[in-house]
Amino acid sequence: MLTPGLVSVSFRALTPEEIIRLASQAGLRTIEWGGDVHVPEGKIQIAKEAGRLTREAGLSVSAYGSYYRLSGGDAATSFDRTLDSAVELGAPTIRVWAGGKGSVDSSPLERREIIEDALRIAEKAARAGITISLEYHGGTLTDTRDSVRSLLDELANPNIQFYWQPPVGESTEKCSERLIDVLPRMRNVHVFHWWPTHLDRLPLKAGEADWRVYIDIIRKSGRSAEFLLEFVAHDSPEQLLADAATLHSLLAEPASEAGNKSVSGGKPQ
Repeated sequence: MLTPGLVSVSFRALTPEEIIRLASQAGLRTIEWGGDVHVPEGKIQIAKEAGRLTREAGLSVSAYGSYYRLSGGDAATSFDRTLDSAVELGAPTIRVWAGGKGSVDSSPLERREIIEDALRIAEKAARAGITISLEYHGGTLTDTRDSVRSLLDELANPNIQFYWQPPVGESTEKCSERLIDVLPRMRNVHVFHWWPTHLDRLPLKAGEADWRVYIDIIRKSGRSAEFLLEFVAHDSPEQLLADAATLHSLLAEPASEAGNKSVSGGKPQ
């Protein structure tokens, strides 16, 4: 099943109630609740209320979008607050960040500490029936294809999954290769179209050809995935409605041969 949803931090100025109304208006079915503004880590009652309001609106909680950064030292105790919030929210997975440096800038020791912390919190989360999902993002160990491939081996724990999003500025072909790498353990997808830099937020319609390829790859794999709209152009609720319409249309399309051809010969859009 391919499920459309929303990342709440796309609209940090809105209340949880407004986020839920907007998602419902857009026909979205699930929400990743952010751990900075809407569901602050350790604020148990807020997490419980956000989960209740989401489900009462007929939507599901996709994930707890925490800002926990895998590392060592003090991070070992702070994850408890993150996990408590996810439990009360009713989140099936917790999004975490693979450290605070890019893979090239991380020393072997720092990488090992991140791996050890990931394995540690994955075991703790598993006891609560929750998975861990690594954010696919620059400035962390998920910033290059080689580093992600290594992580897939280093984090050989079934309770550790991965998000995916297209690296900004890369060709459709290269993005597709990265997607195929992580696909066996992919949990959710962050959906946006920024081109050619992260400062250039465009309507999803402008990236429709790219996203048709990515969605086709996932559809043909037989995997379920949640496609979560994130950071729309101009932070506009109206643009979210337009992007949601584009996403609905893409998710409703049948599998196509075009997707396979584009994987081997995609070009920047």
